[in-house]
Amino acid sequence: METWILITIAAAFLQNIRSVLQKHLKGVMGTTGATFVRFGFGLPFAVVFVALLVFVLDNPLPRLNAEFFGWVVLAALAQITAQALLIQMFSHRNFTVGTAYSRTEPAQAALFGLIFLGDRIGPGTLVAIGISLVGVVLISVARSATGAAALLRSVFSRTAALGLASGTVFGIAAVGYRAASLSLGGPNFMMQAAVTLLAAITLQTCVMLVWMWMRAPGELARIRAAWKIATMVGLVGATASFGWFMAMTLQTAAVVKALAQIEMIFTFASSVLIFREHVNRLEISGCILIVAGIVVLLLV
Repeated sequence: METWILITIAAAFLQNIRSVLQKHLKGVMGTTGATFVRFGFGLPFAVVFVALLVFVLDNPLPRLNAEFFGWVVLAALAQITAQALLIQMFSHRNFTVGTAYSRTEPAQAALFGLIFLGDRIGPGTLVAIGISLVGVVLISVARSATGAAALLRSVFSRTAALGLASGTVFGIAAVGYRAASLSLGGPNFMMQAAVTLLAAITLQTCVMLVWMWMRAPGELARIRAAWKIATMVGLVGATASFGWFMAMTLQTAAVVKALAQIEMIFTFASSVLIFREHVNRLEISGCILIVAGIVVLLLV
């Protein structure tokens, strides 16, 4: 099995753990604080990753360049913007369709990868992305209390637009991170990914700190009070991001994000095993389609 596949599956699993921990944090702090934790508390671990690669594994630091910084700034700010769009979407009614649209990230990453980097993917990969996307949509709308007619109307709603915009910006972020890592040109995919992660997470931490200081200063005290679990979120989140960046250095962003839909399976399992939530047929069908799409992706 190729290295990028193993790394992506591991990153998806870790990201699901991070989401479970952040769900707990939402009970003690606001959305802004819970979002900041993934960046601010992940920063020390990003430093550790680079230090280990340099001082323990004896990897040279890559030479930074203007192209690298340009892509990092674009990708880091795009990721924050996409997260903000998701948060805004959650304040609307019937946000299930919006959530489904936000999961169009792999398809949009394929388009942006072609435009910005000249990445090309075959028809078999496109089919795999499509199958998994249908599965994600089914899971996203499975718990909606509305009927088919209401869901159809909501496709043209503000919520759907926010979800689509979120997926678009997440796709831009994924391609931007891949471009940043590739622009370093070496010495290897691990070092390139670690340096890209450190640069991105440093910028995101600074931006989020300024935002909280201006808009939600009370969050800082709540974050300090929850520092133990916040540290766990930072560790798991930074490790997952390191995995994403390594995978996207080795493989196109669209293909990595398509395989990353396996996170929905992990989320589904967490909902059932940890939160004891009810399962319905649409969710089961969606999981089957996601698995089918991943199988097709790995076979083409």
